[in-house]
Amino acid sequence: MEGETVMHTGGCHCKSVRWKVVAPSSVVVWDCNCSICYMRDNSNFTVPADKFELLGDSAKFLTTYTFGTHTAKHTFCKICGITSFYYPRSNPDGVAVTISCVDNGTMKINEIKNFDGKNWERSYNETGIASRSKVQK
Repeated sequence: MEGETVMHTGGCHCKSVRWKVVAPSSVVVWDCNCSICYMRDNSNFTVPADKFELLGDSAKFLTTYTFGTHTAKHTFCKICGITSFYYPRSNPDGVAVTISCVDNGTMKINEIKNFDGKNWERSYNETGIASRSKVQK
């Protein structure tokens, strides 16, 4: 991630789930082709977990889906079904924020990178994606 750090807000389609995240104004977005990201057409950026905060009573509108290793926690709104964020396998200490769920006006995409989730271990080792949830100094 790059650029000035700012507060971004966002959430799901029906607005039952709302959150804020401290992240750079310009981010690196990851496109993944694993079985779930491919079907959801998920593009996201990852931040350290302590930079992400659910707002209000959002937690009561969330449910979680896991599969495979059950490391990733795919959260989605019980009302509208949108996954505005999740806890990725590649960064269990972070939060992956769906770029299209960030409210307009505070964020730019700096770069789009591909993560080959069909060949997860190789891509994990080659891309450096695990560093995305570490505090940038």
